[in-house]
Amino acid sequence: MSKTSLKNIQKQKKKAGRKIARPPQSRNQGNTAGIRKQLKKAAGKTRAAKATA
Repeated sequence: MSKTSLKNIQKQKKKAGRKIARPPQSRNQGNTAGIRKQLKKAAGKTRAAKATA
């Protein structure tokens, strides 16, 4: 079934209505090597900024 069929659009709207509103993530919280490297880099930048302030 195509993603834009009438039935699927209605289904998406119903799901959107039931969805709990949550604040957006402040950072990517994955556990892959690439993401962990990004987090490590971001943490280092934050520490450096705190040290200079």
